[in-house]
Amino acid sequence: MTNSSETRVADDAAREPDHGPLRRLMRYIPLIAPVLLWAVPCWVLLHAGQQWPAAVRLAGTAVFVLGLVGMPVAMMHGHGRRQQDRAAIAGDALLGISWVLFTWSVLLGVLLRLALTLADVGDGQDRARIVTWSVLGTAAVLLAWGYAEARRVPRVRRLDVELPRLGAGLDGTRVALITDTHYGPLDRARWSERVCETVNTLEADLVCHTGDIADGTAERRRAQAAPLGTVRATRARVYVTGNHEYYSEAQGWVDLMDELGWEPLRNRHLLLERGGDTLVVAGVDDVTAESSGLPGHHADLAGALDGADPGLPVLLLAHQPKFVERAAADGVDLQLSGHTHGGQIWPFHHLVRIDQPVLAGLSRHGTRTLLYTSRGTGFWGPPFRVFAPSEITLLVLRSPQRPATA
Repeated sequence: MTNSSETRVADDAAREPDHGPLRRLMRYIPLIAPVLLWAVPCWVLLHAGQQWPAAVRLAGTAVFVLGLVGMPVAMMHGHGRRQQDRAAIAGDALLGISWVLFTWSVLLGVLLRLALTLADVGDGQDRARIVTWSVLGTAAVLLAWGYAEARRVPRVRRLDVELPRLGAGLDGTRVALITDTHYGPLDRARWSERVCETVNTLEADLVCHTGDIADGTAERRRAQAAPLGTVRATRARVYVTGNHEYYSEAQGWVDLMDELGWEPLRNRHLLLERGGDTLVVAGVDDVTAESSGLPGHHADLAGALDGADPGLPVLLLAHQPKFVERAAADGVDLQLSGHTHGGQIWPFHHLVRIDQPVLAGLSRHGTRTLLYTSRGTGFWGPPFRVFAPSEITLLVLRSPQRPATA
């Protein structure tokens, strides 16, 4: 339930004019960013001293203008109310292409040009043309590689995680983690089948999906998500919502996962018992759930742990890593998250770190709590992964009381 006084305060604050210069600038980023993404590469590649023939400059500039106009139009039709998959594919691809071109136009446009100048290589036109072909070559290689990385079945990342409170009977418990599958405009039903086949080879006791199943409603993406019903676990398959479910009728995804045999841990827990010891496996809705307006959807850790023995170790599923602050305050032993995609397309990870405490991997928070953040199993939007490979994760839980091996 939302506190009514807090709601009134929030509403009043929302009506107050915000005169902060940074906040005012943030409002214009959706307008500024596309211009920069296309204008900077256009200038570096065509107009920064190369002295291309007029026909080349005009044709090249026209291509960049088409990209600048076409990308937001395609994104609007693809991800707006119309939800046109072909438009989404085009807009997402243009976003990824422009980001890579922008990044390397800036880096090579400055660093390579400086190096060529210091080395006294050619004249100004020669250096400008070397930069142009270097940017185009680098972008082409990274986009081709990034596309292959995004579409491949993720590699399995294995690691042992010692939990001091884990009983010896639970030592060796195998937890498989998939997250951020993002089934979407590009049909990945076969990819989904192969991911689930890979998960089944891990022979996990517990299989977890920490949200962002898809972009689109459960009805539209059912065929891609259906292979999740084939995933096997010796004890349980559990799921929590991500923020993208709340863009696409989240309750439909909760119902579908339940239909496929997964247990949606919506602010509740279950007990995993083995060898006389018990692990609390809890889950919370995504932190964006409450603002979605869906009745009963909100992140409630106290509710998730209600009735659990406080002396037992807790494994928590929460989509976003930043929930770990609450988890640490409540003494959770291990939180599993996704959301970040490891940045997906370098150097976007710098922007992710503004919002999240961790980009990927295992980290410690407070005196007890460990957080594992997956780079994600699929991809969002642009079908590219550059220096941020996807993963299926196998965590083997270890107890400090386990017998020493010979």
